[in-house]
Formats: sequence, structure tokens, C-alpha cells
Amino acid sequence: MAEVEQPKRIDCVLVAGGKYHDIDFARLELLKLLAEDQRVKVRVFEDFENIAAIEACDFLVTYTCDVVPSLKAQEALKAWLERGGRWYALHGTNSILRLLDSGLWDTPRWAPLFVDLLGNQFISHPPIEPYLVTVADPSHPLVAGVEPFETTDELYHMELHGDLHVLLETECTGPGTGFVEAADAPGTHPVFYVKTHGAGAVLYLTLGHCRGHYDLQPLLDWWPSVDRCAWDLPVFYTLLRRGIDWVKQPAA
Repeated sequence: MAEVEQPKRIDCVLVAGGKYHDIDFARLELLKLLAEDQRVKVRVFEDFENIAAIEACDFLVTYTCDVVPSLKAQEALKAWLERGGRWYALHGTNSILRLLDSGLWDTPRWAPLFVDLLGNQFISHPPIEPYLVTVADPSHPLVAGVEPFETTDELYHMELHGDLHVLLETECTGPGTGFVEAADAPGTHPVFYVKTHGAGAVLYLTLGHCRGHYDLQPLLDWWPSVDRCAWDLPVFYTLLRRGIDWVKQPAA
């Protein structure tokens, strides 16, 4: 009997946790997408502190809000990326938030290594409303054939770090609301980009806000709507699938 070829197992770590978002929904949707490839085995955590799991994985996917790795974990992430690891970071992975007595949100610069690895730090966003996402590099396979599209989502204003290969972008004409740093927000903002680190890379996608009725507790007991934003768009799932396919490829 002929031997059956056994494809190599691919190990993934999914970090899904944090505040003010429907993490349960995002976690489930990402696990369903990861399960489309039976070679992929996933370990799921709420933070970055299982360093051994991250060091052993082939690729990392994160959907978090205000979840900052310890310095030890940040250093491990840096070394893992430089060795060839690939990390698909989604939506609020870039956020470091503190609510001030004034009622405004601050975004303190408490984790410079972390945000340098990601290539950005969240600063603010305007009210959630429709905006147009355009293609910055139509020749790149991650966005080949993607047409400009409108989404209703959080439009992230970010402090950028390092050399970013921008794939999707958007124009913003208004300031953020409710944040300390919002005055200089209007302009062109990346939505989807690659940042390389040695033999590895981070792929960042800012889209994907989601919130259920209970996700603003303890700030607010009940949020009146269930918000899915870009998760309602087929093109968002195209970007998620392409991104997962890209980060699970071994480093060249």
C-alpha cells in the first residue's frame, strides 16, 4: 500500500482578550477561520504571558484591547519575530488606554518596544461612521483584486513606528472624540500594512470593531446595540483569510 503523505502540522497561538469589545464573538470567528485548514492546531490565551507557547508557534494571531505584554514577553516576541515568526495583529492590539478623571481617554507611551514591534500605537478615533478604504498597493497579493470599499468601523488614528508597507488606507477629515490626543488626527491613515522584523513580520489590520450588550461594563451596564462593523462585510473575511494564509507561511 502506498504511503500517505502527511502534511506538516502548523502551530498557532491566538490571543483574544481585553476590554470594551465582544471578544467572545471575535475569538469564535477567528477560530472558525483557522479551522478551515486542518493542519493548523491552535492554542488560545487571553494575554501574551505564555511565552513558551509563543516561542514554539509558527504564527500568532491577536485580537485584543488594552492588553499589554510584560517586558519579558515583549522581548520574547521581538526575538521570535526576528527568527522568522509571523504575527497577524487585529484591531485594538495596538491600544494602551487609561480613563482620566476628566472623562477623556489617554493613550500613555508605556510600552515602546511593544508598539515598535506592531508598527503603531492607537491614539484616537472619530465617532463610528461610514468611511472609504482604498488600496495603497494593488500589486501586493494580500490585496490583489480588492476594490475600494466603504465600512462603518472605528477609524484608527495612530502614532506610526518604523517602515510600514501600507496595503490599504483611508482619509480622515475629522478629529477623534473623547481622547486626549485628537487635534492632529485628520489626514491619511493606514488600515492594513506589513512591518518586517529580521526574518519575520507583523501584518496589521485596524478593522474589526465589535461590541455586544455587556462589553462596556463596568463603565456602562448595557450597550443598546450589537455592533459588528466590518465583520458584516465579505471583503473583511477575505482580508482575514488572506492574512491567515500569509502569516502561516514559513519565513523565506
